Amino acid sequence: MRAVTWHGRADVQVDTVPDPTLQEDTDVIVEVTSSGICGSDLHLIEVMAPFMTKGDVMGHEPMGVVREVGSAVTAVKPGDRVVVPFNISCGSCWMCSQGLQSQCETTQNREKGFGASLFGYTKLYGQVPGGQAEYLRVPFGNTLPIKVPEGAPDDRFVYLSDVLPTAWQAVQYAATPPGGTLLVLGLGPIGDMCTRIAHHLGIDDVYASDVVPERLARAAARGTHVIRTTKKDDVVRAIQEATAGRGADAVIDAVGMEAHGSPLASMAQKATAVVPDAIMERVMQVAGVDRLAALNTAIDAVRRGGTISLSGVYGGATDPLPLMRMFDKQIQLRMGQANVWRWVPDILPLLVDGDPLGVDDFATHRVPLEQAPQAYADFREKKDGSVKVLLRP
Repeated sequence: MRAVTWHGRADVQVDTVPDPTLQEDTDVIVEVTSSGICGSDLHLIEVMAPFMTKGDVMGHEPMGVVREVGSAVTAVKPGDRVVVPFNISCGSCWMCSQGLQSQCETTQNREKGFGASLFGYTKLYGQVPGGQAEYLRVPFGNTLPIKVPEGAPDDRFVYLSDVLPTAWQAVQYAATPPGGTLLVLGLGPIGDMCTRIAHHLGIDDVYASDVVPERLARAAARGTHVIRTTKKDDVVRAIQEATAGRGADAVIDAVGMEAHGSPLASMAQKATAVVPDAIMERVMQVAGVDRLAALNTAIDAVRRGGTISLSGVYGGATDPLPLMRMFDKQIQLRMGQANVWRWVPDILPLLVDGDPLGVDDFATHRVPLEQAPQAYADFREKKDGSVKVLLRP
């Protein structure tokens, strides 16, 4: 089969790799019909490169059609249309029963000290082949795949794999009070979807900060108050002016380690290209390598007693946080990988009954799998209005 594979820093290729096969009696094989490129995928060809191996199949936002099932699979059958969550969870352990599928005890990577395995995402999360490919082996066939109806195009459902539950969890964790103000930092796919979900859930005063004109226009068109800068002082000033000087009741950081800021962190990230992987693996697990500009903006922009919801990915082990300032402001901080199945019952009915979140036209680019290298480059450089890319195998 053809698949998108990792070959090094800023080096994504499409190769011919072996077809996946059933390995357990609960496995299913899915023929992928759509697979998204995520902002987190860009980390794999940048700062997270030390944890990758040449030839790793990338991607964690797939959907498709079941083609084979193991002998113990009864929940789906060949021909069923399914979305595959990005976190690999058994659905039956204690963590899964608590709605914490991203911490699944069956697939936790204990030897690395990390949570549940993820499709297509580094040695830290199991190094499981991903879904930017023609076919995908999916374990836990009775509990992991999300069965979706026929009829509507893939765009209606594919975001159940990651974008929708990640954004939904971010908004829920933000816990904006009735009549309150929400600030979203970053209008990439997750930040954009956060604003849409916030409006849908009845949050009227939604603000968002970014500098990319196309992203600002998308958010403004749906009623979000846009702040056309990411400079901390300017963002803080704008949100304080809108809230009688208090600050936002809640802030979602949808940027994470992509933010520009610390020169030392920038140097550490660039070092991943020249320092041997074995050394950088250890450095990244004991040192601070993140640019904390977005998080620091969130800390300053949130009101006293407010909440910061962190959905942007950070990768450093000892990143310095201004704990005295956070303690003094009585800030609540919530974060973590999205627990996909926790939110499916809330989200799926919205996709079946209509399109209140605008998923049908959420993608800005739909390209053949073979064009993945150029699509990655355009998304990374924010060229040609690239906000969300779907690959079609």
